[in-house]
Amino acid sequence: MKLDRGFAEVLDIIKKAPEAECGPQVKKEIVDKVQEIKERIESPLVTDKWIYRCVVWFLGFAILACLFFTFYLSVVHTGTSDIQVPDIFLAIGSAAVGALAGLLAPSPTRVSNE
Repeated sequence: MKLDRGFAEVLDIIKKAPEAECGPQVKKEIVDKVQEIKERIESPLVTDKWIYRCVVWFLGFAILACLFFTFYLSVVHTGTSDIQVPDIFLAIGSAAVGALAGLLAPSPTRVSNE
């Protein structure tokens, strides 16, 4: 991840700085502070709620589109034989339902409040 590389570069610069510019105690405090900030910063996937909202909207749209087109094909179909729904609608709809269930299901690593 780019963020980890950036922190590693900052830590290398601090550790390679000559002792004359700052004492060893100051260096240690700076390194500790950088480590603390690094631990506090989280990934945008954890902090940005709009990423998940957009994904849920698109998956929901895919599900509804597949249902709509399947319904449309069944209404328009005038033949006497069975309706042949294209497999792609089944595949996209099933994958979207599975992905939506996976996104909305609670994570097993979360600690419950109970």
